[in-house]
Amino acid sequence: MLDLDGDGFCRIFADAIGGEALSQPLGIADAVWNGCCWSVKTVKNPRPHQFFVGNISKQRPKLLRLISGRNSPKYSVGISDPLANPEATGKAVLNIYNSRIAEARHKHKDLRLLVFVRNWESQEFTLFERTIVPYAVNDYSWTVNKNDNLEAFHDGKHVFTWQPHGSQFTVILPIPKSAARFRLTKTVPQLGMETVLQFTGFESKWIEVIEP
Repeated sequence: MLDLDGDGFCRIFADAIGGEALSQPLGIADAVWNGCCWSVKTVKNPRPHQFFVGNISKQRPKLLRLISGRNSPKYSVGISDPLANPEATGKAVLNIYNSRIAEARHKHKDLRLLVFVRNWESQEFTLFERTIVPYAVNDYSWTVNKNDNLEAFHDGKHVFTWQPHGSQFTVILPIPKSAARFRLTKTVPQLGMETVLQFTGFESKWIEVIEP
């Protein structure tokens, strides 16, 4: 079954808005247009159209885990033992992320997060965006979980995870009710090689064979 990864979707989105897809794994901007930039994320999910989970009386927003870069406090601020002081490490992790936001703001007047939730087998998709703003580092409490990863909480809600091994930073977000939901009702067939060559007007003289 054909699927679409993050880079592929980013290129499609950039083409659709007449913008440019970038390749900056350490930065915020994945696609840019007219002074604006988007951090583009894609998530596989068996039920992209479901915004709430639980029974009717105890429904809660469905949460997505978005990998949002690698933030290394050891490299940036010299924290050699990240589990010794979870609060200090967590603040350092958020400061690293905030510095990337600040860097992007120097180049772009508007920063947006674009999230594409997909189930390619059922052809169901959900799309939403939100403004990217810095995090107030003092608003979160950090603890170490059973897997020796750091978790951040705000008002009792789990909002971030940071993994010491690999320095992966994950942001946990709800799917908003305002998200766009859609389903493909017809699968467009893939073009065969002969069709592509004919469409482009390919001629054998386009290729020059270099003799050894």
